[in-house]
Amino acid sequence: QVQPVESGGGLVQAGGSLRLSCAASGRTFSGYAMGWFRQAPGKERGFVAAINWSGSSTYYADSVKGRFTISRDNAKNTVWLQLNSLKPEDTAVYYCVKIPWGTRDPGSAASWGQGTQVTVSS
Repeated sequence: QVQPVESGGGLVQAGGSLRLSCAASGRTFSGYAMGWFRQAPGKERGFVAAINWSGSSTYYADSVKGRFTISRDNAKNTVWLQLNSLKPEDTAVYYCVKIPWGTRDPGSAASWGQGTQVTVSS
């Protein structure tokens, strides 16, 4: 099992930036597409961004396109999510997970980590 470990969350003012990291515990991430999802209090877990196994292709939720950037370094077994121009509505727990390429469905993923909390103040 590829067990992700997320970090980098925190409290930031609107308009600020954060960089989230996702490291693999156990087996490597290499060879797998990876995605970031988020869950706000009282809401369902939703798709944020995904990257293919090599890092050559990505796709994003419309709500974060142009503000967030997903990247990876397979040699370091790490996936990142750069969050820029943050808004209060971006407040959520952010999760990194292995996913089938092309999906936006959190139900298609397994081995969820603990996530990292991002809080954006207005």
